[in-house]
Amino acid sequence: VQLQASGGGSVQAGGSLRLSCEASGLSFSAYNMGWFRQAPGKERDFVAVVRWFDGLMYYADSVKGRFTISRDNPKNTVYLQMNSLKPEDTAVYYCAAGQHTVPRRDWSEYDYWGQGTLVTVSS
Repeated sequence: VQLQASGGGSVQAGGSLRLSCEASGLSFSAYNMGWFRQAPGKERDFVAVVRWFDGLMYYADSVKGRFTISRDNPKNTVYLQMNSLKPEDTAVYYCAAGQHTVPRRDWSEYDYWGQGTLVTVSS
């Protein structure tokens, strides 16, 4: 199984980025797909997750209204559109795949992880 994340970069506050994560080696449409982030010296935090069978989305309060998660099952890809970025959004962003009836916010309950992509937001 491989999850390949891309799309990170450096932007100024208020800007936008779109992250992508392409999966291979798993039945993508049968997995909840999540995004997590980890800032330097901090724990890995939940950002968003999209459920496998109906596309239901959950977001962390800190990104609600600014970030949008989506998935394209035929392309085995999950996206994270990030708008109105803030310096506190600076982190390495990871995509993850997990099989749960109810999508989880705990990173330890995900089975597969991408390598991470760095997002830096300057003020």
